[in-house]
Amino acid sequence: MTPLDIAYQRLHNQQILTAHAKTPAEVVRWLGAVQAQDYLGAKWALGMRMQKASDDTIEEAFNEGAILRTHVMRPTWHFVAPEDIRWLLALTAPRVHIASGHGYRLLGLDDAQFRHSEEVLIKALQGGKQLTREALIEAFQQAGIVTKDIHLVHLLMHAELAGLICSGSRRGKQFTYMLLEERVPAVAKIERDEALLKLTNRYFTSHGPATMQDFAWWSGLTITDVRHGLELAKHDLVEEVIDGQSYWLSPALPRVRADATTVHLMSGFDEYLVSYRDRSASLDPEHKSLWDRGNAVFSSIIVIGGKVVGIWKRTLNKKAVIMESTHFGELTPAQEQAFKTAAQRYGRFLGLPVTFA
Repeated sequence: MTPLDIAYQRLHNQQILTAHAKTPAEVVRWLGAVQAQDYLGAKWALGMRMQKASDDTIEEAFNEGAILRTHVMRPTWHFVAPEDIRWLLALTAPRVHIASGHGYRLLGLDDAQFRHSEEVLIKALQGGKQLTREALIEAFQQAGIVTKDIHLVHLLMHAELAGLICSGSRRGKQFTYMLLEERVPAVAKIERDEALLKLTNRYFTSHGPATMQDFAWWSGLTITDVRHGLELAKHDLVEEVIDGQSYWLSPALPRVRADATTVHLMSGFDEYLVSYRDRSASLDPEHKSLWDRGNAVFSSIIVIGGKVVGIWKRTLNKKAVIMESTHFGELTPAQEQAFKTAAQRYGRFLGLPVTFA
């Protein structure tokens, strides 16, 4: 395999080349989790991996609880499947707490304060209530709990990681929270090794070829855990050494050859790039700063044949999607036409025609 082969195989394994899923939940289950702090971009990340999808159908699935949005890894929001949320949290939440520990200490947040805030959340949300952040701020303030600066962010994230709360339905453009036990029926707990095996297989099957470091970055788990996970999954995955680096992937998925005519428009946080520590197979280092603009701001990307060849942005109004793009090099006429076709697909997802700036 060459770096380009790696990139193109990832396109296939992530179900970007050939979409098999019929529902958003199928995509989320396949990938294990989907980064979702950019909610609109994350909905497109699901939609582009489905046979038929629209922004409205994914919004409906979210509001019905078919997919959930919560803090589960690194730490940031991810879409997860309801049946996976508890074992994922049991596996990954301790690492997120370690990553967030400095922030907790800076704000003076300790176990007693977290327990107090969670008691307030239970009282406010019990009975199937779905409350916005503003309503929860009011409940916290009435209980004498500080919510200024990023206190609220840490209080809610801690409750999510504890498996106490999760996403409810959106109210207009506002997110709401529910008690997890009232949103998702309880299921039997599984042992840690079983959870680690599940996540290892999910990641390397859907994201492979990938390295141990890639999985550690994506999951937030330690390299020791990753090695153990690969040992548990040794009968399910195969290892390939490419330029002295070990990659793992599923032998059950067909191998594909790169095609320089396939064009995809992806959000900046799409799993295609953000789920790997080393992105050089898809993104040339000289272009990294155009994608990663700093402070966790990422440009949406144009991918041709597995390689990032440009960035794009869109402006929405009631009548159209206005598309702007910057290409790193000149496109062939066939690639230019394929880019416009991909843009029209995005417009159909939103239910709007596309115009090019």
